[in-house]
Amino acid sequence: MPFINLQITKGATREQKKRVVEDFTASLVTHLGKKPEHIHIVIEEIEEENWGFAGMLTDDFRRDEGK
Repeated sequence: MPFINLQITKGATREQKKRVVEDFTASLVTHLGKKPEHIHIVIEEIEEENWGFAGMLTDDFRRDEGK
């Protein structure tokens, strides 16, 4: 039973998340021979202020990037 836990910053549309689930499922079917009904995918959306990289919070990075 494959389980994928995908963490992304908030902002993806329902349609985008739907396509990601479809693509991940198809990949596991194609490359690992898994049955779609056995594949579980959880998408966790994280607030940008709770996600950091390169020493910065994502909301600060995006704000600075727009300057």
